[in-house]
Amino acid sequence: MPNLRPQPAPMSEAVTNSIRVEVMSQYSAENSRPHQDVWVFEYTVRITNQGEETVQLISRHWIITDGLDHVEEVQGPGVVGEQPVLAPGESFKYSSWCPLKTPTGMMRGTYQMSRAGGTQFDIEIAPFALKARYMVN
Repeated sequence: MPNLRPQPAPMSEAVTNSIRVEVMSQYSAENSRPHQDVWVFEYTVRITNQGEETVQLISRHWIITDGLDHVEEVQGPGVVGEQPVLAPGESFKYSSWCPLKTPTGMMRGTYQMSRAGGTQFDIEIAPFALKARYMVN
């Protein structure tokens, strides 16, 4: 029986508390080793402060699911070694990568943000697909 679950696209967008998170992923053939069950995916994230208060990204929480429904969670301070501060209208863009043991999967998560007054809140990173080019799903 075919898998009837809706599959996410290799890009996503979510707006939480006036913070927009856009993600685009792509398969990295040059860094992958399929014969050793290692598929590497690159993703680029742009975080835009559409609100009226300055905010800072404090930490990240990723939920990574491979094609066999194995889930890994990654948590830690900042992103790519930074905890960017975004004034109203400012964006921060970064790229990173994720290895999987299968040629397909998905990622989703949250960033913990802080307002200038110290109030903390989470913003959504909507699900996006990780798919090797030659895979047909």
